[in-house]
Amino acid sequence: MSSITLAHVYNILILVSLGCVVHLEAQLQVGFYSGSCSAAEFIVKDEVRKAYFQDNGLAAGLVRLHFHDCFVRGCDGSVLIDSTPSNQAEKDSPANNPSLRGFNVIDNAKAKVEALCPGVVSCADIVAFAARDSFEITGGLGYDVPAGRRDGRVSLIAETRALPSPNSNLNQLTQLFASHGLSQEDMVTLSGAHTIGRAHCTSFVSRLYNFSSSANQDPSLNTLYASKLKQECPKGSQDVNLVVPMNPSSPTISDTGYYVDVLNNRGLFTSDQSLLTSTSTANQVNKNAMDPLLWKRKFTDAMVKMGKIGVLTGSQGEIRRKCRVIN
Repeated sequence: MSSITLAHVYNILILVSLGCVVHLEAQLQVGFYSGSCSAAEFIVKDEVRKAYFQDNGLAAGLVRLHFHDCFVRGCDGSVLIDSTPSNQAEKDSPANNPSLRGFNVIDNAKAKVEALCPGVVSCADIVAFAARDSFEITGGLGYDVPAGRRDGRVSLIAETRALPSPNSNLNQLTQLFASHGLSQEDMVTLSGAHTIGRAHCTSFVSRLYNFSSSANQDPSLNTLYASKLKQECPKGSQDVNLVVPMNPSSPTISDTGYYVDVLNNRGLFTSDQSLLTSTSTANQVNKNAMDPLLWKRKFTDAMVKMGKIGVLTGSQGEIRRKCRVIN
């Protein structure tokens, strides 16, 4: 009996060891490419820097690109895939087109990395690196990005319904983020990304003209701010290219001006202003507004957490040669 017991114990230990190996392989790692393509993160950072100095609005686009990638099918680079005659991809959804930007930056970085280390670095990881570099170059903090993501092979326009709407209320936002393993505090923290970048008038114009109040505008919107927005987004305009800065006071700097705006009823989206509709989230908004360094630290932690949503690792997915098409 003792020999059988020992054999069982030995087999159990082997299975546990194998399980640990599989578990470790499935985890993202900081410095994942240190042995296989050590220059990868430097190449991406350089491409982000060059793009930023040509158009500083691209930094916000690259942060948003990572967000929109992770919230649909996980952080697998699926948002980068082009549509084909037989399939409409995520990037052509009204939630992404024409507002989502930065695809060319990812393409350029991927081409440089492929020339040096063919078939090694995933598009999904490049997106994650570029988002980090964009936050840092706009005045945020740098942070380590765990890597090892693989690229997905599916991109479906219908699945962009998983993205939060600018018209979402607090409960809807909280539930959506929770479905991806993110807390309500993560949601409030990540909403601070709206401190940089721009928004198309079509994404919030209903707040200016479609309410039953005497002014026909959302009563939760600061009156002077609403008047300014009406000048920039005329009623009945069909111009889909009309845009305004998300945080007018500092639209290219990752600061806490966004939270100050929300506290003063100048949140551009319904979803932004909804952060004041509960005591808990309103307190978080106030703390972030008062302590920029606190928010920046929380933001980097939340970005790392978000970057782990639904990742493909190990032998899953593929390493795309070009980010716009599957191999």
